[in-house]
Amino acid sequence: MTLSPHLPGATVHRVPIDGVELVVETLGQGPAALLLHGFPHTRAIWRDVAPRLAAAGFRAIAPDLHGLGDSTPAVRGYQASAIATDLLRMLDVLGDREAHVVGTDLGVTPAFAVAASSPERVTSLTLSEGLIGLLPGAEAFLRQGPPWWFGFHQAPGGLAEDVLENSADRYVRFFLSAGSRRGVPADLTRVIVEAYRGKTSLGNAFDHYRAMPATAEWIGNWAQDQRLTTPTLAIGGGVIGTATARQLEPITGCLDQHLLEDCGHITPIDQPDAFADLLIEHARAVMSSPLQDPSGTTPTEPTARGRGRLRREPHRLRTPRA
Repeated sequence: MTLSPHLPGATVHRVPIDGVELVVETLGQGPAALLLHGFPHTRAIWRDVAPRLAAAGFRAIAPDLHGLGDSTPAVRGYQASAIATDLLRMLDVLGDREAHVVGTDLGVTPAFAVAASSPERVTSLTLSEGLIGLLPGAEAFLRQGPPWWFGFHQAPGGLAEDVLENSADRYVRFFLSAGSRRGVPADLTRVIVEAYRGKTSLGNAFDHYRAMPATAEWIGNWAQDQRLTTPTLAIGGGVIGTATARQLEPITGCLDQHLLEDCGHITPIDQPDAFADLLIEHARAVMSSPLQDPSGTTPTEPTARGRGRLRREPHRLRTPRA
């Protein structure tokens, strides 16, 4: 079956990795930028970001995560560290030794796991609108408990997909509508809804959620005596906001954070220009100058972008308090 690209001008690849076939689109030439989507999304959510990266001299690499979109289910489980291993092998097949790694929503923990497990292969890390396991810093966001769908998706015995088997269309549209202040375009909505049609597709998605406790344990163990050495950017939207950055502060040597104005949860859809600008600026800053981690730097408040425009601020690298 021939697959059509969702990113304008991209090439679609089927990448076999130890029993898994990941479908990935590539666009542009230059340093690799690995783009990891969330739920309920597919690689198609990067369709406005990837061309901007390519025009700026980067190679956008956008896979469907395991079991989602056109990719086949995981064979070693859905824990973020296992997903990260396959993503690194995918980069090997594509010929990219290093990459700027970007994750949003459900893609945050695999992106984090890539940087935590193989920092030598990650030039920079960008995380947006997702929680990093149970690390401290998200208390304000979780004041009333985790989002209700976390528990529903994690229910054992395939309960969630059984309940939703005949309502997948409505369920996915609910999340797309709730996640965007601008509204997900109708053609993109159709692509995503079709990708989650049926009990099997839903079950694959919910397996990512069922693996969250194991992922959180892995992250917690890692964070006991390790820190990220990769320059990291946190991009907040209108739902999780600064919680991702707050989780990163104690474990990250170099952290920059921004809040996108007039933006919902699906940051690459609501603010693609501003999102891409931040990725490009961060990547270029990392590549163009030696990173310094001056002691005594105090955390600064996030800068803000909105409607595709930026209140121009110098790129800042921040160290956590000692």
